[in-house]
Amino acid sequence: MPSSADPSGTPGFAELFTPKLVTVLKEGYGLNELRADILAGLTVAIVALPLSMAIAIASGTSPDRGLYTAIIGGFLVSLLGGSRFQIGGPAGAFIVLVAATVAQHGIDGLILATFLSGLMLAAAGFLRFGTYIKFIPYPVTVGFTAGIAVIIFASQIRDLLGLPASESDTGSFIEKLSAAASALPEVSPAAVFIAALTIALILAFKAFRPGWPGMLIAIAAASLLAFFTGLPVETIGTKFGGIARTLPLPALPELSASLFWAVLPNAFAFTLLGAIESLLSAVVADGMTGRRHRSNCELVAQGAANVGSALFGGICVTGTIARTATNVRAGARGPVAGMCHALFLLAFMLIAAPLASYIPLAALAGVLVLVAWNMIEKHAIAVLVRTSPGDTLVLSATFLFTIFRDLTEGIIVGFSLGTLIFLNRMAKSIRIEHHIPFVPEDQADWENGTRAPYDPDLASDPGLVIYRISGAFFFGSAATVAAVLDRIAERPQTLILDFSDVPFLDSTAANTVEGALRKARTSKTKIVITGTSEAIRKVLAAHSIAEPEIAFASTIEEAKAGTSG
Repeated sequence: MPSSADPSGTPGFAELFTPKLVTVLKEGYGLNELRADILAGLTVAIVALPLSMAIAIASGTSPDRGLYTAIIGGFLVSLLGGSRFQIGGPAGAFIVLVAATVAQHGIDGLILATFLSGLMLAAAGFLRFGTYIKFIPYPVTVGFTAGIAVIIFASQIRDLLGLPASESDTGSFIEKLSAAASALPEVSPAAVFIAALTIALILAFKAFRPGWPGMLIAIAAASLLAFFTGLPVETIGTKFGGIARTLPLPALPELSASLFWAVLPNAFAFTLLGAIESLLSAVVADGMTGRRHRSNCELVAQGAANVGSALFGGICVTGTIARTATNVRAGARGPVAGMCHALFLLAFMLIAAPLASYIPLAALAGVLVLVAWNMIEKHAIAVLVRTSPGDTLVLSATFLFTIFRDLTEGIIVGFSLGTLIFLNRMAKSIRIEHHIPFVPEDQADWENGTRAPYDPDLASDPGLVIYRISGAFFFGSAATVAAVLDRIAERPQTLILDFSDVPFLDSTAANTVEGALRKARTSKTKIVITGTSEAIRKVLAAHSIAEPEIAFASTIEEAKAGTSG
């Protein structure tokens, strides 16, 4: 079979966009694998059932929309995705964005924004933008996730304490806290008890029976207690009238020019967050299994899943880290597990939909409080704060902007700060050495913490000046190198610039070198550049640094031999 890669070794279209389901089936898929995937899918569905409804309610929509999202979106993510183990569905990270969209544009606006986001995600995948998502700095993702967790917790205070609804429920973080504080005299002891019981049961099962579906058992226990004791708590039935027992027929979202332009920023935010969240989830699955996902294929699948979810009245779909990890731990062998998870959820909805009416909202709030707590990567935050002031700044800025300003602003500010700090570190790593480290092969290796000196004969030649540049030579470090090269006052007969320790060079750096060499040529100095890679040679040539005006050699010794010959 011919390879799908081009002659340069770059993966071809088929290799990049073939769903992992196809790969798994080609490798050989038997009854043992199917049995393992069915059991894993059932396990994940049990976890996803209460979560999907809780996330939908917290997002300002009805609980059945969360189930539509998990069923349609989850099935398509596994069917078309680039990860063997990814589980798609509604995610806690989207609660803030979805709730804000519903508050601004209503359910029709949310569905249109989800549909447009799906098209954007698919386009991003086909344009191979998935390759670049990995450049989001780690402190940004940690701070962003922690910020979302805090906002989720704030959004659940009302249901957690049984407080009456208010206009501030869809307001800013400060507005939610202020409204909750002013309504504290109206706290419902029954709601607090149900929420506390739910949290306690989930934690107890996690500690003593981790293999049991603690979340589902806790929700069922809280529902039974509230029903049989007649506790005065709000339930899915009293607020939403229950959930639908079947999937709705697919329909295109309402479209008008005014609504399109109004929800476009929301759709872009969904796209950015969905791409980051889904690929981060796929990376987590890779780390747990030793496999590698196809990032661009995964983005295309996420796009199709969001379009499908919107057609059935669902909300945003993305890869879900907790459910994906559960899928791996449950022994999944491939994407069939995720497809089974969606089918099991459909069966639960068809059979047990009337029972969902009795679930207390306080119990679902307790579930989301634990979800928010688990979202905060406490160990990662401690490590970043302890080891790097720069990373601490990026983490803190992302966290604070996410909470007090906007999720998109949090990512942009964090990424911008991270980029500036990285450039500063790279700029400081540049070194320019004069008549020092040299080994016969002209390698840049250190020995016992120091380099061997240049050949004494080389260093004692008064007509020869050697400069070795080490490190990334780019616009951030060009000024440092230029300051040294401008001080070449010896007017040597031969100037050797050694680039063997320069991994890459940009146009600003090349322009700096060109300026220094132009000054050197005025004094009739012979110039030799050594140790350049092919890529660096091309950049230099684009700035007229080429033979015959400039000589090139592989090593310093070769350059010296050429100048003395």
